[in-house]
Amino acid sequence: MNIGDVADRARLPAKTIRYYEEIGLVTPARRPNGYRDYSENDMHKLAFLGRARALGFSIEDCRLLLTLYEDRNRESAEVKALATDHLARIDEKIAELNQMRATLANLVEACAGDHRPDCPILADLGKTP
Repeated sequence: MNIGDVADRARLPAKTIRYYEEIGLVTPARRPNGYRDYSENDMHKLAFLGRARALGFSIEDCRLLLTLYEDRNRESAEVKALATDHLARIDEKIAELNQMRATLANLVEACAGDHRPDCPILADLGKTP
């Protein structure tokens, strides 16, 4: 199948598919005219990568997940460890975002938002760390 067909089926932009090929995540066959010829297996890998990326896994994590997926002798403990580490990073980001939100909400609440020039938001941003 050509890149347009596989892009539609895997729900990925053709540019992303070319990038994944460039970094070695997929290696489609080539037709005699040099065009890429994606197999069902390639399409499945691309859909897998798209889902993993949508969950926030890094490219290197995706590379490892794909290797584990293709290894029938893998231990699920390896996969779980990788996913657990990723989940911990997500939890850290959520905590950071919650803290940022709380700080900003307090500043917004403290600002009168009127015609006067004094503004707690700008005062806080202007503090030296």
